[in-house]
Parts: sequence; C-alpha cells; structure tokens
Amino acid sequence: MFIKKTFGIKGLLAFSGHHIIWLSLWAFGYTFSFEYFNLKWLTIPWVPLSVIGTAVAFYVGFKNNSAYDRMWEARKIWGAIINNSRTWGANVKAYIGNQFTSQEYSSAKLNDFYKRLIYRHIAWLYSLRSQLLLPTPWEHINQGWLYKTFITKRIQNFGTGLYEDEITQTELKHYLSKKELDRLIAYQNTATQIIDQQSQDLKELRTLNLIDDFRHMELQKIQNDFYTYQGQCERIKKFPLPRQYGNMSIIFVAIFIFLLPLGMISEFAKIGQYGVWLSVPFTIIIGWVYLMMELVGDYTENPFERMGNDIPMLSLCRTIEIDLKEMLGEKDIPPAIQAKKGVLM
Repeated sequence: MFIKKTFGIKGLLAFSGHHIIWLSLWAFGYTFSFEYFNLKWLTIPWVPLSVIGTAVAFYVGFKNNSAYDRMWEARKIWGAIINNSRTWGANVKAYIGNQFTSQEYSSAKLNDFYKRLIYRHIAWLYSLRSQLLLPTPWEHINQGWLYKTFITKRIQNFGTGLYEDEITQTELKHYLSKKELDRLIAYQNTATQIIDQQSQDLKELRTLNLIDDFRHMELQKIQNDFYTYQGQCERIKKFPLPRQYGNMSIIFVAIFIFLLPLGMISEFAKIGQYGVWLSVPFTIIIGWVYLMMELVGDYTENPFERMGNDIPMLSLCRTIEIDLKEMLGEKDIPPAIQAKKGVLM
C-alpha cells in the first residue's frame, strides 16, 4: 500500500517514464513524417476521434471502478479479520476456565490452553498471507519474459522485496510446534487445516468441561467466520477481473493512442504552418493520461500481487500479532511493520 500523499515527479517517472518515451517517439515521428514525407492525406477529422476517446474513457472507467471494488473488498475482509481476531483472543481468555470442571486446572495450565489457541491463530494469519501471495497465471509476474523481468524488479523495489519475505515461515516456527508444523505444512491448504485443528482443540476443551455448550458454539462460530474470510480472499485471488474487461481496455487505449496524432495534427494544422508541431506535446499528454488510467486499473485489480498496490497484509498480521500477544501478557512484543520507500506491505 502506497502511503505517501503524492507520488511526485520521480515516482511518476518510475511508474510510467518508459511509456512517455515511446509516446514521444510516436508523436514526433508521425508529425515529422507528416511534414517532410508528404503524409498530409493521412489525417482524420477530430469528431470521430473524440467519439472513440469518449467510448474508451467510459470503458476504462468501468474497469477502474471494478478494480477498485476488488481492492476495497479485500481491505474490508482484512478489516473483519482484525476485528474477529481480537474477539477470538478476548473470548478464549474469558470463556475457557474452571467454571464447569470437576477438576481444578492451574492458572499455568489454563494459560497453556490460551497460548496454544491464540498462537495457532497467529500462525493461521501468516499462513493465509503466504498462500494469497502465490502468483496466478493472469498476474503480471507470469507474463512474457521481458515484462516478467520488469515486474520482478518492481516487486523488489516497491513490493514484498522491500521486506524479508521468509518472515512467514519464521513466524510459523514461532507459533506452531515442530511436529504440528511439519504435519500442517504438508497440506495443500495449510490455512484451512490450521482452522480445522483449532476446531479439534475446542472439541477437546468441551470434553474436558473447560467450556460449556454455549461457549463452545460461540468460539466455533468465530472459527467459522475465519473460514468465510479466507474463502472471500481466495475468491478474489483465484477469480480474476474477467479478461474480456481486463484485456480489451488496453487494446482500445492502444488504438486510440495510435489514432491520436492523426486527429491532433488535422486540428493544429489550422493554426498555421508550424502549428502541427504543437500537436506533439498535446498528443503525449493526452496519450499519457489515457495510459495512466489504464495502468492504474491494471495494477489495482489484483490486491494480493506482492506489489506496492497490495493490501498491506504483513502490516495487518503484525498488528494482530501485537494485540494478541499483549492480551497474553507477554513482554517480548515484535515491532510494528514500518513503511519502506513509501510502501507499507
């Protein structure tokens, strides 16, 4: 997640500077050919070009709205995960006790139960994050070789590459026993199996009468909610923005930019002999605006892509981790994740 109020000239150039280069070459090259190679017949009236531009703008706007909806839905899901995680920690401590047992358990033993359930939940958070960062076929990292190289560099400079990404595996070792970790990590969907293990532990606590039926159902309901949130994240991750929308918009923008100097020159030629050269900067500006609208939507539609536009799952996981460990009264609290280069992951 980008946290700066503005990107600045340097940030914009890093994001789209290479596009400005070919836009400039196309605008200048066509204008030069128009003037010196007698291509004055190769122009189009401005009216049909403006109709095309309006249609493209509507189409790109629809795509951007859809991409923003996917991103904002993902953020709301993780907001719900934060709230329910705090509820989970508080309820585990409040519900599990000696109220219904014939055998009195010591405070240390009860704390072991609290710690096991809360620690395993922290492991679920990091496991879910790790699974959501696995690339899908339609994400940028899995495109052509040249593009993949460019995106890999962006991930390193403005994404998860800014952080030690092995942090997930490190955290799992802290919060799961070696035996349990070896067993759970072997599953295809480790996060799902962690919640299942939580349910089995709740069943055991009910058998020991450390919770009654009501408290058992309440705690299990929170676990069911975590399944719901996980499924919602997986739906966004594994079902792309329909490619007929995600892919066609860049084609329409490319067609518009290709035709743009043909219409711009026909208008600026009316100014006078050298008026056609004024079409160059205006072609670049208008083409860049349309291209930026397309790129913003394109990089927003996948909110779990390991780049700077992502939902800051690492930061959110650490926030929950801090809250839950403080609920346990622990002193060894990890620091909050800080932004790097204006990016919070």
